[in-house]
Amino acid sequence: MSLRSLIEPVYERYLRMQCRNMPRHIAIIQDGNRRFARQKGVDTAVGHRAGADATEQMLEWAGDLGVKHITLYSFSTENFHRDAAEVQELFDLFREKFLSMVKNERVHRRHIRVQMVGDRTLLPADLLAAIEQAEASTAGYHDFFLNIAIAYGGRNEIVQAAKRLLAEVNAGTLTPEEITPAMVENHLYEGNPLPPVDLIIRTGNEYRTSNFLPWLANGNECAVYFCAPYWPLFRKIDLLRAIRVYQQRNEPMGVA
Repeated sequence: MSLRSLIEPVYERYLRMQCRNMPRHIAIIQDGNRRFARQKGVDTAVGHRAGADATEQMLEWAGDLGVKHITLYSFSTENFHRDAAEVQELFDLFREKFLSMVKNERVHRRHIRVQMVGDRTLLPADLLAAIEQAEASTAGYHDFFLNIAIAYGGRNEIVQAAKRLLAEVNAGTLTPEEITPAMVENHLYEGNPLPPVDLIIRTGNEYRTSNFLPWLANGNECAVYFCAPYWPLFRKIDLLRAIRVYQQRNEPMGVA
């Protein structure tokens, strides 16, 4: 048994004691699957599958901690510029995972509601059908919300909301003077608004938020935590460290 394996559980308990207040909504930029694969000398597809496994483990931790909403940045609009074979591998993996959620014991035991966030018109029909099956099978759940951002870009999302509002103005059901920030927010994400983001986590030693949920994150001045591990190597310790940053940022002045 290594020294690290002895110390980490103790450190994990120490961190958990420090995390007295949990964020309601955590958004995660899952970065580093490809670099993890290169480091291991394996195909990129293996790295993406390792990342999917890390996601499932993280959802268990988040549920146990009492986090209510998780939004995952899984595939951006910019990712369409990647090699066509890699994009297809990712879409195959997404389709497999969404279909598995329909009968996944953990999803139904924890009452996890699954929702896609992004531009559905950019997705192939078979992937979109799998997404809609997962959404339909979990539509009645409200204990935990898993939002998966695919074909997502923050600026594009705001543009789509503006188009929805403009359509209402053109239909005569809304006037420009009636448009408020709250109304714009309600037209984001295809009319299924998400709560404000409390904490963004980005893995892979990258220090940028990459156009992720700009309205909900920047408008809420959420905490941001950048960490070095590639996404497949993300640990519960990393999650707890991020939550500690959120708590420290939101503690009243003078509280240690």
